Amino acid sequence: MTRMLITGSSGLLGLNLALEAMKSYYVFGVDRGKLASAPFKTIQKDLLEKQAIEFILDAARPDWLIHCAALSDLDQCEENPELARLLNTDLPRRLADACASRSISFIHISTDAVFDGEKEGYYTEADDAQPMNVYARTKLEGEKAVLKANPRAIVARVNFYGWSLSGKRSLAEFFFNNLTENKTITGFTDVLFCPLLVNQLARILTQMLEKQLSGLYHAVGPQAISKYMFGVELARKFGFNQNLISPKSVRSSGLAAKRSQNLSLSIHKLSTELGRSLPEFSTGLDEFYEQFKDGYPQKIRSYQQV
Repeated sequence: MTRMLITGSSGLLGLNLALEAMKSYYVFGVDRGKLASAPFKTIQKDLLEKQAIEFILDAARPDWLIHCAALSDLDQCEENPELARLLNTDLPRRLADACASRSISFIHISTDAVFDGEKEGYYTEADDAQPMNVYARTKLEGEKAVLKANPRAIVARVNFYGWSLSGKRSLAEFFFNNLTENKTITGFTDVLFCPLLVNQLARILTQMLEKQLSGLYHAVGPQAISKYMFGVELARKFGFNQNLISPKSVRSSGLAAKRSQNLSLSIHKLSTELGRSLPEFSTGLDEFYEQFKDGYPQKIRSYQQV
């Protein structure tokens, strides 16, 4: 059976990816003590420790490695750019190099935030990236470092939502948690993105490995939607009061790190390579809702270390 190693296995993507992948593959997750009783093998290790990469590769002996770990908090990256560089640029490069030397197929998870949002329409992989903050800059540098160290690697720019270990990691959970309590919240009307349910992304990533793809790909949903409308559609699906969501411009948000306003990404390259269309937004939201009804959020949270 194919052996898959996932870094950041307690994160939103890492955990859902592990749960999806374990249906077909032998999964190992790298964790820093946040998981308890996970239904897959875990290796507790700080990836920045000396010899950590060699340790986890020797322990798991993977055929595939998907690198999900990152410093993704935009404001934290602004406050500590050196740590952002270590986690978002240097670590991916070292992992890519190690995987190349061991003939391990490697996916590095990047972000749609590498673009400045000034383009009208959808960005393609051929468009120049112009990062607006420390997080985006270190992630872009990580992309370049990975592909230089390991040209056979996959770099996937993503944007996803879903149920997380803490219940507070995704935009969908933000809307769900607040609307459940009938709290008034805001949604940005002028920030466009292409959200994809994390479980759908997990299946796409494994298909990319199965097809032995390489290079840079956009792995997001096929439809651009504003963050305000994302909240409205979620409210409608769950039967919440959508009037609790107030439209707002990101320009008046006062956020510390600058945000791109257009993160519409073309998925033509990936869908062509996979030979199929990527899931529509409505199908992802339907699955997210069905997961809620089936108790999936509680299942996810039951793996949290107390």
